[in-house]
Amino acid sequence: MKDEVRAAIRKMKSGKATGPDSIAVEQIEALEEFGITIITDLLNEIYDTGQIPTDMLKSIFIAIPKKAGATESELHRTISLMSHVTKILLRVVMMRVRNKIGQEIAEKQCGFVERKGTTNAIYMLRALIERALEVQKDVYLCFIDYTKAFDRVRHTEILKQLKQLNVD
Repeated sequence: MKDEVRAAIRKMKSGKATGPDSIAVEQIEALEEFGITIITDLLNEIYDTGQIPTDMLKSIFIAIPKKAGATESELHRTISLMSHVTKILLRVVMMRVRNKIGQEIAEKQCGFVERKGTTNAIYMLRALIERALEVQKDVYLCFIDYTKAFDRVRHTEILKQLKQLNVD
C-alpha cells in the first residue's frame, strides 16, 4: 500500500551509499507522490508474482579492516551495499511481520521490543547485581557468543514458525 511505502521511505536515512543500481534515497524522495506510486506498483508486482527483479537481488560486499594493516578475515567488518528500493521492500515486509507477530514477542525480550533495547537489559542486569550484593546472594550469568549467527540461522524453521503464525 502507498502508506506503507511512504512510511518506509520516511524511515530511510539520507546520505547513505547507493547499491548497484546507483539510486539514492534522496532521488526517491525527490519524486514525491510519483515515486511512491511507481515503487508501490513495483512492490505489488513482486508480491503478486513472487519474482524479485535480479537487479534488486544484487549487493556489493565490502570488507573494512577493524584495525590498520589487518590481513585476516576475522579482523574485517563486512558491509553490504544494496539497492535502496530493495531496502524499502524489506522495510515494508518487516513492518507487516512485526504487526502480525508483535503479540508473540515477550516484553522481556530486550532488543526485539520497541523502546526495550539492550541498554535497558544492561540497566536491569546492573540493578539485579547491585541488589544481590546488598543481600549477599550469588548471581550466575551466562553469556552466549553469537559470532556468525546469520550463517547458522535455520531459515526453513523460521518459515515454518511464520506459517504457524499466519504470516504469508
